[in-house]
Amino acid sequence: MSYTVGFIMDPISQVKPHKDTSFAMMLEAQKRGATILYMEQADLFLDNGKPMATAREVTVKDQSTDFYHLAEEKIVGLGDINALLMRKDPPFDSEFLYTTQMLSLAEAEGALVVNNPQALRDYNEKLFTSWFPSLIPATLVTRNAKHVRDFHSKHKDVICKPLDGMGGTSIFRIKDDGNNLGVVIETLTKNGTQQMMVQEFLPAIKDGDKRVLIVDGEVMPYCLARLPSKGENRGNLAAGGTGRPQPISESDRALAEAIAPVLTDNRILFVGLDVIGDRITEINITSPTCVREIEAHYDISIMGKLFDAIEKKLANKGGIG
Repeated sequence: MSYTVGFIMDPISQVKPHKDTSFAMMLEAQKRGATILYMEQADLFLDNGKPMATAREVTVKDQSTDFYHLAEEKIVGLGDINALLMRKDPPFDSEFLYTTQMLSLAEAEGALVVNNPQALRDYNEKLFTSWFPSLIPATLVTRNAKHVRDFHSKHKDVICKPLDGMGGTSIFRIKDDGNNLGVVIETLTKNGTQQMMVQEFLPAIKDGDKRVLIVDGEVMPYCLARLPSKGENRGNLAAGGTGRPQPISESDRALAEAIAPVLTDNRILFVGLDVIGDRITEINITSPTCVREIEAHYDISIMGKLFDAIEKKLANKGGIG
């Protein structure tokens, strides 16, 4: 099957090949003979309503240095690319929103966009959990300081975080004594002008913040438990956590399978759930990670499953061979 895959992502020069999921996607696409185009958000533009980009063909090698080569720039129509993978990391800001709107135009012209740009706009990774209230810890989203204080008074030990962060940034634990709660509220709500999230603290974090992956509605049998470093409450690898690949539990599978049909209905092809104990804390659809760590430990090709799904959808659309 001959086709073109376009990646909209952060600078490839900043990629860490041994742990980067976008890089794993590129390796899989290249193995299958696809032509790979590399773009950053700044490369996208509209010409009289037609979504376009300045793109460069890229080849990759699975090694720690000298791992990519970029060809000369060329102007391409986004709608002429068979599959577009939106892999720009959060935060979800106005530029991210504009990118998803351009990708919706490309989708209307026939491109397969992973994940569905409408879903990227509709389902904030923190707020998406609210669709499944029976599967999440006690959670409050507000910019009202009194509401936050009342929640803390009820639950005693809470986690406060922004709605647009990633990698464990700006996540605070407030214990029973309430130390620094005021300044945390001021910081996260920007003095009452934006929403924040507060969740009950889950002691099960000591066993890891598990990343459970779902590909085209199928729950992957292995996950990555991200264990906090000493003195930390965050398991995120970017915050110094340690990754431990492990089989998913029956509880993990039940949570993921409860969510999977909603993902399929919304054409969300690649998803990473964050699970602490038996509760879902986030549903990551923007740029899920942790694939390389799992694939390095177990005999499974998660990226193979993803590109099987992509190729099946492209074949169903017709026009490639």
